[in-house]
Amino acid sequence: MELNNNPKNRREVNNYVKYSGMFFQMLFVIGIFCFAGYKIDQYRGSHQAWFTAGLSLVGVVIAIYQILREVNKS
Repeated sequence: MELNNNPKNRREVNNYVKYSGMFFQMLFVIGIFCFAGYKIDQYRGSHQAWFTAGLSLVGVVIAIYQILREVNKS
């Protein structure tokens, strides 16, 4: 299988790598905040997962901010 080295194909591959990297970055940030909230709720013995919900929302906001900053930079 031979790869075409024309600029259009390279640009498409670069975009794929960039956006898939952003996906994993979002997943990681949101996951860390969810896990931290879960551990705080577990430590406090909460019956309702307020810290999990709150920190999950904070993680989503931070991840979206990072993605928008990265997309606008390009």
